[in-house]
Amino acid sequence: MALTRFLIIALLALPIAAVATDVPVPLTAAEARERLLLTRPDFPVVGVKRSVLEGYFEVLMQGGMILYMNETADYFIAGDLFFIEPSGFVNSTEQSRTKQRKQLLASLNESDMVVFSPRPELTKATITVFTDIDCGYCRKLHQEVPELNQLGVAVRYLAYPRAGVGSGSYDKAVAVWCADDPQKAMTNSKAGKDIEMKTCANPVQEHYAMGGAFGVTGTPAVVYEDGTLQAGYLPAVDMARRLGIN
Repeated sequence: MALTRFLIIALLALPIAAVATDVPVPLTAAEARERLLLTRPDFPVVGVKRSVLEGYFEVLMQGGMILYMNETADYFIAGDLFFIEPSGFVNSTEQSRTKQRKQLLASLNESDMVVFSPRPELTKATITVFTDIDCGYCRKLHQEVPELNQLGVAVRYLAYPRAGVGSGSYDKAVAVWCADDPQKAMTNSKAGKDIEMKTCANPVQEHYAMGGAFGVTGTPAVVYEDGTLQAGYLPAVDMARRLGIN
């Protein structure tokens, strides 16, 4: 994912002056996107919409990066936008990312995940976790899944082998998802035990690509139901407290 971010920054460094006009005319979001892609068809643009910053569009890129483009499509600003409020600074860009992640969560198919959950009537919250079989803190988090379940938290796993497609971690993830009992295979593999290296039609590569859209750069990456992204491990009791569960 870091490569994608580097690519976007590199693209931003290239000239875009060709979109400028002698008499700048404010564009609609659709026109701004069209002009941008006409000038730079290699730009990995997902969407363009009006920003809360007057006179600017918010441009969502593949990989979850957000840019700000002026309304005549002459230039960009790369970076987070903050509100200044009496109580402190509020990250408007992260609010947009959170909203996007929540929409992505709603589009996921739970049948493609490895899920550990309490009984439905005891479930108080759900977390979705991008995990790497060989990640130390992913293993530490998995040791606390029974405690999370007891607290009423369902844990849904998506595969995110950090070394990429075709790596040893990738092959282990495929074996887990293809196992006759994926839950048991997940637990055994994260305990360092050997599992049968089965292959089948599986969602691992799709999950890995999806991690970019969620803004995942490492594991474990925990996505809450409201779209908030927690990067890294948090003890079960602290995670439950963050979810409002005592």
